Amino acid sequence: PCIFFKGMKISLASSSSKTFGCRYLSGIYCALARLTVTVIVFIHCLCQVLGRKTPFPLILLPQFGGYWIEGTNHELSNGIDLDQLLSANSRFKQEYNTSAKIYRKHFLGKEHFNYYTVDSALGHLVFSMKYDVIGDQEHLRLMLRCDLLSSNTAFYSPSILDCFPRCHVLFTFLESLTCLLASRLIVTFDEHVISNNFKFGVIYQKFGQTSEEELFGNNEESPALVEFLEFLGQKIELHDFKGFRGGLDVTHGQTGSESVYHNFHNKEIMFHVSTKLPFTEGDTQQLQRKRHIGNDIVAIMFQDENTPFVPDMIASNFLHAYVVVQVENACSDNVLYKVSVTARDDVPFFGPPLPNPAIFKKGPEFREFLLTKLINAEYACYKAEKFAKLEERTRSALLETLYEELHINSQAMMGLGGEEDKLENGGGGGGGFFESFKRVIRSRSQSLDTMGHNIRKHTVSNSHSGSFTHNNNNHHSPETPKPPGIVSNPPALLAFQWAKQC
Repeated sequence: PCIFFKGMKISLASSSSKTFGCRYLSGIYCALARLTVTVIVFIHCLCQVLGRKTPFPLILLPQFGGYWIEGTNHELSNGIDLDQLLSANSRFKQEYNTSAKIYRKHFLGKEHFNYYTVDSALGHLVFSMKYDVIGDQEHLRLMLRCDLLSSNTAFYSPSILDCFPRCHVLFTFLESLTCLLASRLIVTFDEHVISNNFKFGVIYQKFGQTSEEELFGNNEESPALVEFLEFLGQKIELHDFKGFRGGLDVTHGQTGSESVYHNFHNKEIMFHVSTKLPFTEGDTQQLQRKRHIGNDIVAIMFQDENTPFVPDMIASNFLHAYVVVQVENACSDNVLYKVSVTARDDVPFFGPPLPNPAIFKKGPEFREFLLTKLINAEYACYKAEKFAKLEERTRSALLETLYEELHINSQAMMGLGGEEDKLENGGGGGGGFFESFKRVIRSRSQSLDTMGHNIRKHTVSNSHSGSFTHNNNNHHSPETPKPPGIVSNPPALLAFQWAKQC
């Protein structure tokens, strides 16, 4: 017995065998046979759905699972006010890693300490600490960066050892940061997960289309699609375009002549519209189109007629979420859009949630909702296994680079780096900023001693990383103030005691 599929002949049994089964096949033929049967079953199930009475669902989940769906009710009952439904979800919040902006919000430009070290178990660590007043209580705010995550905690000062989350890290030695660029380097690392540039696919699905080849083969734009693209963003000429290009060619025109672009709350979005990407005659897969949309993480599936979309219809390692938009009353004064969302199982749910029923009136509120949903979808997809592993490797490499930059610059500031480092940091032959700072403080101290003054307070500045000022009433020292970040201060010692007890 054989299966014929698109010109391929796959033997399902040896000539001498009368038993139909994959146990007689070689590994490659067995895999191809399973793939063929799966595709045939998929098309058969989809055709069965299309043979039923309308309305069809916007999304039909794959037979073997792997995806979740949101927004299945699209029946507009009498008495439902769509404006009220949308206003109930009008706070469209963009979701991202909130710890990414903690340093900018609570530390940058304020008095604080930065430290760095290497732990045998956790690798490179960068630690920030700041005295803070929340309400009328003193708190100590700590932020620890390691390969896996950034942990931020603020707690009431007297209960430091009890309230801080237990960890198994022993901080045997933390080096203070003295380099002028420390804060800038740290905030750049923290915010590397926040993007202001996004690219999303837009795929046009006509009625009854059930295959990837049919989707990417659409070469004409219906009036409903044109209306939706104008609603979605601004049509731009790619040649010499100066904004975010999303991987499209703006010089030689190899990715088409125009596209759709939108600046959304200072975030640049480029849409890869399937019908605007180059069409290649004779190429059933339309690789010129798929190489852009297939490398996006989130895509819009636009339907101008009632037809179901199956998320595994498109083979892609990157596409993890789809927002399906189906129009009703196109090109009229009462345009409505039905919306369903589907994503792979390992993608967490993302907002804003769809109303019930998931129907929107065409207008700025729906555009705000849709673009927010797309951005949040991409951030959620980063938590999927495939992207999470990639992010972990990226974060580890960036943290190691941050550690090395901080160490090199700190050593150079202290006059301990190589000759090249000293020259680059203005050291010349005088030992860098550290030695210059000591000479200035020494001359100032001599003048104060001559005048009979005693220095009883130590003010410690941490350069551009911020500073921490404290009074030590138990130990008065005539020594001159120590240079930036080189002081072993009580809060730091307290934090070290906490770490050692954990």
